[in-house]
Amino acid sequence: MRVRLESVGCRLNMGEIEALARTLASAGHRVVGPGETADLCILNTCTVTSIASKKSRQLIRQVKRSNPLAAVVATGCDVELTPQAALEAGVDLVVGNSDKDRLLEIADSRGLLREPDPDLDLTNLYGPGDSMRTRAFLKVQDGCNNRCTFCVTTIARGNGRSVPRNLLLDEVRELLRLGYREVVLTGVHLGSYGHDTGDRRGLKGLVEAVLTSTAIPRLRLSSLEPWDLDAGFFEVFSDTRLLPHLHLPLQSGCDATLKRMARRTSRSEFSELVADARRTVPDLAVSTDVIVGFPGETDAEFEETIQFVDRTSFSRLHIFRYSPREGTLAALMPGQVPGPVAQERSRRLHALGADLEQRFNSNLLGRTTDVLWETAEDLGDCLRWSGLTPNFVRVTTLSPPDADVANRVTPTEIVEAVPGGLVGKILNSQFSILNFES
Repeated sequence: MRVRLESVGCRLNMGEIEALARTLASAGHRVVGPGETADLCILNTCTVTSIASKKSRQLIRQVKRSNPLAAVVATGCDVELTPQAALEAGVDLVVGNSDKDRLLEIADSRGLLREPDPDLDLTNLYGPGDSMRTRAFLKVQDGCNNRCTFCVTTIARGNGRSVPRNLLLDEVRELLRLGYREVVLTGVHLGSYGHDTGDRRGLKGLVEAVLTSTAIPRLRLSSLEPWDLDAGFFEVFSDTRLLPHLHLPLQSGCDATLKRMARRTSRSEFSELVADARRTVPDLAVSTDVIVGFPGETDAEFEETIQFVDRTSFSRLHIFRYSPREGTLAALMPGQVPGPVAQERSRRLHALGADLEQRFNSNLLGRTTDVLWETAEDLGDCLRWSGLTPNFVRVTTLSPPDADVANRVTPTEIVEAVPGGLVGKILNSQFSILNFES
């Protein structure tokens, strides 16, 4: 079958879709892109904000229009909470999060799968330069036992559940065999890995096991709650294959707001954690999430957030305007912030975020760093390559049209900091890119 896979939302959703793609290909089916005809479309939806829910439902309608003869299966957090809306939008089958691992089995039982191609080669799942053959998002746990007052994900995903370590190590080895150069460990509450099984070594033990038991060249961690880490955790970064980037969701730089959010951290604790991490890990990038317009957030509280974010010098900000989600405590709180006020606060924080990102990126100017090249854009007389530094900064470079550095790590000199990233020059002459200009 020709199967189109789409995902909205977090890296965990992407990881689930990528795992599904590998399963489909190993079973003899072919994964196709948006411009190709599909027999089956599988969509992984998101509901973390009202915008994410809207995008999920728009995606359902768009896929249905572009593939009128295809069967459409929807899964993920948005359809978990509002399955009827997905069915009314034209979905043929809704699969809840608890059954997501059995999605293909359920689709087959409903007659939505056809006979596979026994000769399909899994190693040809994606084409050269496709980032999905470069970085793999590996789900190591699902669900969350925290009850942050704004979060609907815990309702949609349930309590925390960890994937057994031996299965994860086997998966990393398989990803390496397929040609991936980087693995990103993901989860709803990644730092809680092993808590549900009594594994006292937890995430630190998993990271150590991946680094000692596999030859994966680059390992990266996705979002980690700050209360899951202590100073001892950062010892694992002594292996340079674990890349120096931490995404630590702050959500607010005001203690009063953090308390209303039921976040298990304070400004002082967060600052101490970041200082410990930076002392231990060279060239560490620390990015974060911030919610603006949370119920009860006053002008003074927002100013505290602005000042704290600036002082912490994050490498990058992900900014969300608060969105009431049915079933959460925050949706019932008094002091809901008017939309125009939240929009202005978001604008100010975005401006600060752009400045902080430029400051961090400018510190890399003139330095040489390893870049994993992912995708190429054909500009006619040359290619524009895009890749990532170890500390998660996007780099572009130009090459002759016949050069191919897809899925390769090369030493690269950083020559310019531009809005949203860097410009580099590959220093390895075997790729015929030295001093190329267009």
